[in-house]
Amino acid sequence: MKKDFFSIAIDGPAGAGKSTIAKKVAKELGIEYVDTGAMYRALTLKVLRNDIDPANKLEIIEILKNTDIDFNNNHIYLDGSLVDDEIRENRINQNVSYIASIKEVREIMVSIQQKLARKKSVIMDGRDISSVVLPNADYKFFITASVEERGTRRYRELVEKGEKDITLNVIMDEIRKRDEIDSTREVAPLKRTSDSYLLDTTDKSIDECVDFIVSIVRGRN
Repeated sequence: MKKDFFSIAIDGPAGAGKSTIAKKVAKELGIEYVDTGAMYRALTLKVLRNDIDPANKLEIIEILKNTDIDFNNNHIYLDGSLVDDEIRENRINQNVSYIASIKEVREIMVSIQQKLARKKSVIMDGRDISSVVLPNADYKFFITASVEERGTRRYRELVEKGEKDITLNVIMDEIRKRDEIDSTREVAPLKRTSDSYLLDTTDKSIDECVDFIVSIVRGRN
């Protein structure tokens, strides 16, 4: 590749396959994967662990100031502890959008993410990477899928992890609710930027999606 460092921004709604695709693209291109959504999930986990109301903005902002979130070999650590599995629990799904909508929380997280992108080639996925975090990213993609497909994926994932008392309809309703929160929030709403490639994963395999992104990156370098 001609450039020393380059950045790939991936945005899209919950359950569209962003993280899975981004991890594989990172491995294929030999770059660092940064799951920004996982950072908000990690904070949500800490908030719930400390019995803080997800609506209590002041306490959440304060606890973030004393929180360490880091990545190492595609794993996320919260205050030094591996939390890959815990941040994917359904209780996190139900609360993360509220915490991610807090202006001050996003400002702190964005600052951390931008510093990472200045040090190395990265691929980041989230809700506002193309529009806010990395507006000058070399490559931008908006990954989506139908609510039905996203709900089915999430349902299967939760069942495999041992979650009980859940139904597909409830999961789909939660996804619709989260889409509404993410796309209409005042701070950094979820949206596709005009310079982002659209990738609908509904009827595509993971490998097809990865090949689509990799071919564009390699074709332009």
